[in-house]
Amino acid sequence: MNHLEVLTGGATPLDIYPDIVPVLEDVGLLPERLEPIYRKAIAYDDDSLDRLRFALVRVQIYSDIHRTEDMEKAQKIKYVAQVLEKVIFGSLLLEHEELGHD
Repeated sequence: MNHLEVLTGGATPLDIYPDIVPVLEDVGLLPERLEPIYRKAIAYDDDSLDRLRFALVRVQIYSDIHRTEDMEKAQKIKYVAQVLEKVIFGSLLLEHEELGHD
């Protein structure tokens, strides 16, 4: 799975994607890289923030579609994308019952 391609969705990559890709590949990096990613994101204009949010949503959808290939890996990738989305945007665009929401 090429995380950069999923993040970009065929568009020009944002400069934050190289910060996100290693975390998608190794969830153990999330605690130390969360704040730098957040700080870079909050400096974005509205258009870039919108593109970033949809990039994170694309990763979540992609991980759902491919979860039968490697469920543990897909869950970790989705977790990273959801944590980043919640920290940066305050909520998830796609809420699911499996996340503990009614």
